Amino acid sequence: MSKQYQQTIEWLFSQLPMFHRVGAAAYKANLDNTYALMDACGQPHIGLKTIHIAGTNGKGSSSHMLASIFQAHGYKTGLYTSPHLVDFRERIRINGEMIAQGSVIDFVEQMKAKVETIQPSFFEWTVALAFDYFQKEKVDIAIIETGLGGRLDSTNVISPELSLITNISMDHAALLGDTLEKIAGEKAGIIKSSAPVVISEHSSIDSVFTEKAKQVSTDLYFATDIIHVLESPSPGAFVVECDSEPFWNRLHLQVDLQGSYQGKNIAGVLRSALLLKDKWALKDELIKSGIEKAAAQTGLQGRWMRLQENPTVVADIAHNEAGIGEVMRSLNNYHFDTLHIVFGAVQDKEVRKVLQLLPADAQYHCCSPNLPRAMPIDVLMQHLNESGRSGLAYDSVKLAYEGALRQASDKDFVLVCGSNFVVAEVLDAIKK
Repeated sequence: MSKQYQQTIEWLFSQLPMFHRVGAAAYKANLDNTYALMDACGQPHIGLKTIHIAGTNGKGSSSHMLASIFQAHGYKTGLYTSPHLVDFRERIRINGEMIAQGSVIDFVEQMKAKVETIQPSFFEWTVALAFDYFQKEKVDIAIIETGLGGRLDSTNVISPELSLITNISMDHAALLGDTLEKIAGEKAGIIKSSAPVVISEHSSIDSVFTEKAKQVSTDLYFATDIIHVLESPSPGAFVVECDSEPFWNRLHLQVDLQGSYQGKNIAGVLRSALLLKDKWALKDELIKSGIEKAAAQTGLQGRWMRLQENPTVVADIAHNEAGIGEVMRSLNNYHFDTLHIVFGAVQDKEVRKVLQLLPADAQYHCCSPNLPRAMPIDVLMQHLNESGRSGLAYDSVKLAYEGALRQASDKDFVLVCGSNFVVAEVLDAIKK
C-alpha cells in the first residue's frame, strides 16, 4: 500500500462523515449533495447501464452473484458494494479486480477543490468515485448495491435496467422507520418506471412493493412465484425448480457462497437473469456457472466464510435478527462438540434480540470493534449476562479470536459474527 494512497484513505475516513463508523450523524435525508456531486464529476451516472439492488440482508451476495453471471458471459462488469471488510477498494471492482490505488488518489485529488462547497459525505464520495471509474473504464454493465435504505441512498440517481429487492427485516430503525412497512417503503424507493423490479421473497409487506410498482407503472415480479430453491444436505448445494424455464426444471447448484440462506438470494438472482436473458443474450449454462463461482469470480468475503478446519471456523457478517436467524439455520447442518462465538456489536443494533437467537450454551468471546460506533465491552457484557449467557471479555477483536482458538478443540466450532467490523478485524488479523 503506497503512502500517498494510505493518506488519501485516511483523509476520506477522518474528514468526512462515514455512516458505518459514526452512525446516524453521517446520514443525509436527501439526494441534493449527490446530484451536485454528479454535476461536478460530469454526470458519470448518465448512460451507465446498471442493475440496482436494495434489501436488509442478502443484497451483497445477490449483487456478487449477478456480477459473476455477467462476467461469465464476457461482459466487462462493474460492481459497487459496501461496506468493505479489509481494503476500501473492495467496494469498487471491475471483473472482480479492485480499483487501483492510483485511481482512488487521482479522483480525490482532482475533485477536492471542485466539491469544497458541497462537502460530500464519505459515502457520497465513494459513489461518485465508483460511477466515474465505471464510465472511464467503459464497463458494459455495473451492479450497484445500495448502502442504506434506497429512496434517499446516494446510489439512487441511476436509471437501471432492472431493480432487485432482497429480504426486508428490522435494521436501522432510527433512520428508515420503526416498522417493516416503513423500512420496505424506503427500500421501494429504488423502483422506477424505467425498469422492472424483482422481489426475492414474499413477506407480510408485499403490498408496499406492489403499490409502488403501480404508482410508477412498472412490472413487478416475486421470484418465488415461479422459482423454488431447495437446500440439499451438503453445504452450498441447492436444487432449483422453475415453472417456466425447461433448463431449470431440476437445476443442481453447488455454490461457493456457503450458508443455507443463499437459497433466497439465488431465487431473486435467477428471476432477474430470466428477465434480462433475451436483452443480454444470457445462456443457461453460464448463468449456472456464474452463480456457482460467485465468490471466486468477484472476491466476496464474509458470508459463511470458512477460515479453517479442526476446529471449523466460520465468519459471517450477520448482525441483525434476520441475519443471525439465517446463520443459526446454517449452523444446524454441522455437528460439533462445543460452539465458541466471537461476538461484538455496534451501538445502534438490537443486541438483546440478537443474543436471544444465539445458543445459550455456547462459549462467548466478547469484544468491541475498533471504531467510534462500537458498543463498549462493558455494555455488551451486561447484555450477555442479562440474556443468561456467559463468556469472556477481551480488549480487542484479535485477542477474542485468539482466545476462542486457544479454547477450542479440534471437534469444536468457532463462529465469528455480530458485526461487519468484527469479521473485518479477524480477516485483517489473519492476513497479517
